[in-house]
Amino acid sequence: MVRFFIIAILSGVAVAQMPSPADVKSAQISDDQIASKLEGLAVFLPDLPALPRGKSTVIGGSIREVDGVRDQLTLNIFGGHSMKVLFDARTQVYRDGLKGSLRDLHAGDHVSVETMLDGTTVFARSIHMLSHLPDGECQGQVVSYDRSNGELMVRDLLSPEPIKLHVSSATTIVGQGQAVSSGTLIAGTLISIHFQADSAGRNVASKIAVLATPGSAFVFSGNVVFLDLHRGLMALVDPRDDKRYEISFDPERFAMSRDVHEGTEVTVSASFDGARYAASAVTVNPPSNK
Repeated sequence: MVRFFIIAILSGVAVAQMPSPADVKSAQISDDQIASKLEGLAVFLPDLPALPRGKSTVIGGSIREVDGVRDQLTLNIFGGHSMKVLFDARTQVYRDGLKGSLRDLHAGDHVSVETMLDGTTVFARSIHMLSHLPDGECQGQVVSYDRSNGELMVRDLLSPEPIKLHVSSATTIVGQGQAVSSGTLIAGTLISIHFQADSAGRNVASKIAVLATPGSAFVFSGNVVFLDLHRGLMALVDPRDDKRYEISFDPERFAMSRDVHEGTEVTVSASFDGARYAASAVTVNPPSNK
């Protein structure tokens, strides 16, 4: 009898500790409510902003440091200086063409980085880790060129300091589709360069395209996309290469307030003085029949 009484008591305790069907249902409802709230919060989480717009520049070098807290890396650009480059979840990472992740970035990796300006900072749109020394590409203005040793200093838009390159006998130099001599690389010349680092860490130019030399004349034709009559500055997009060109003009010489506005198609004769394109003539094109 005593043994039966003890078993009955223990059974009652066990039953008391088991959740009732109502408690189980209540717990399930609570979980569903939590999940619903989390889904609701996810709707309000901000999306990553779109990638910065503008022209990208490919820079080759080696990673000196990766800062995962500040989301930036320090890139040693062959030629002697370094650059801070920001990255985030939008940055695409590849190793020898295969998809990778930001966790794969390590100091010492040879990389080719597609960079863009995001305000005043440099942002990595994509990072390509390479098993071999990287190729690079930049566009800028000649600071100096020493023909005796082939040293070429170029000021690039994204680089705070001039980039040092080496011009060798194997370097191809072209201007307007034709081969030209290295004598065209005078200070102020606008150029586009493809280069590769050699085993000594020098940027060796493989191809240089001369875009404009001081004193050279140009004819642009396209639609005006920006006009500032006070500063004497216009910008047009030439459909022949789909590029934007900023051209300075004398507001007193050209009565553009009556004839030219944003959207007008014009032809502009201009010269490059080493710092800007300066208009010598502006002609409004007749509207095309479409």
